[in-house]
Amino acid sequence: MNDDLWNATTNDPNGAPVFTHGDLDAERILAATAMARPDVVDELAMQGFDPADFTRDQYRWVWYAVEELRASFKSGEIRYIAVDRQLQAWRADGRIPSVPLNQDQLIELYAHAQHGSADWYAARISEKAVAARLDGVGSDAKGRARSATFNADDDVAAIQTALDGVVRTSAQDETRLVGTLLEDVFAEAVTPPTNEDRIPTGFTDLDSLFSGGFAAGQLVVVGARPAMGKTTLGLGFARAAAIRHGIPTLFESLEMDNKDLGRCVVSAEARVGLHHIKQGMATDDDVQRMARRAPAIAAAPLHINDGANLSMPLLRARVRNLVRTVGLRLVVVDYLQLMQAPKAESRQVAVSEMSRQLKLLAKEFQITVVVLAQLNRGPEQRQEKVPQVSDLRESGAIEQDADIVILLHRPDAYERESPRAGEADFIVGKHRGGPTATITAAFQGHYARFVDMANT
Repeated sequence: MNDDLWNATTNDPNGAPVFTHGDLDAERILAATAMARPDVVDELAMQGFDPADFTRDQYRWVWYAVEELRASFKSGEIRYIAVDRQLQAWRADGRIPSVPLNQDQLIELYAHAQHGSADWYAARISEKAVAARLDGVGSDAKGRARSATFNADDDVAAIQTALDGVVRTSAQDETRLVGTLLEDVFAEAVTPPTNEDRIPTGFTDLDSLFSGGFAAGQLVVVGARPAMGKTTLGLGFARAAAIRHGIPTLFESLEMDNKDLGRCVVSAEARVGLHHIKQGMATDDDVQRMARRAPAIAAAPLHINDGANLSMPLLRARVRNLVRTVGLRLVVVDYLQLMQAPKAESRQVAVSEMSRQLKLLAKEFQITVVVLAQLNRGPEQRQEKVPQVSDLRESGAIEQDADIVILLHRPDAYERESPRAGEADFIVGKHRGGPTATITAAFQGHYARFVDMANT
């Protein structure tokens, strides 16, 4: 066949040959093999092959036609006549935007089938597709760098995100018989969790409820009304992980600056009044306590960022770098509704997308993501003022994506003379795969911290 379909290059508008990343010989052979041995379509799908990696539309549509016809042809080959009819039907319906192979071309294509090497040709096509995507990212990076509107934070983060997508995650078939899972289950049942697979929260009862602490891949949502202490609790989780247990942690603050957060950390760790530090009124005893805790604080792998314009691409780029360089395991975001939302048809859709991306971030990098979120006015309209999971502001998707939802409630925030003054409830309203409960802690606002009741 002399058709351009068999050529390894294409031409630009001036007729000059242009190199393409696709291997057209491999694509031709694989499309032909799909007709001769249709079961290869399922086999390669389980290995992660994506027909979108075909550079030639005509070969891709042959592959799709075989997929469609598989339901009718239970075994054996699918000859070119059936494929031609399917392609022509799609062409008549307007589903195929380009001209598909005609019957004569399909006859010649069929002769190129090779029964024993489909996986090699599929791997070759996939590798060429990676090269094409990498080339596209390089061109995009060059264009952004040369643009007069170049923004280092946004553009570099966008390119890093694009690079992450160059190599697609393999969709290997991970189906297992339940019996093969027993060994892991029995081993887990008799092995208490350690800091290697759990992140202690700093609260005894919470750790007990969560089987030792937060787990990798979890999205934890902490919801509260304003001035309840969301930041204080989030920073408490970060302190417990980084300062007490040496776990690499990132605290993203969109509300407080680094200096304020530094004051809170020192106040909480040294038990020095926050107002004393702010007003320069620290006593000799205060200074001694601060000095005693200074080495532990200084050595802690606690990374704090107070950038006001945090977007998901920027967060993902930062997490990716810290996972690679310091072994990051915990991220705390303060707070969700202040993040830079993606463009969407509504605020609710935008928040839903950010929530989903945070869950995917935790799962992809196998870290724990704790995100603070503001509740709507629902608690203030109830007589007892106790928050509920449904009070999460702007999107029910936050509840859906979260593995754990902790609602923070302080009775004395609504009633100064409350008999429970100084107490706080951590209402675990959702715990995927575990029990829920309400756990009481002590709120020591002057030290910018919550502590176990037993430690007061």
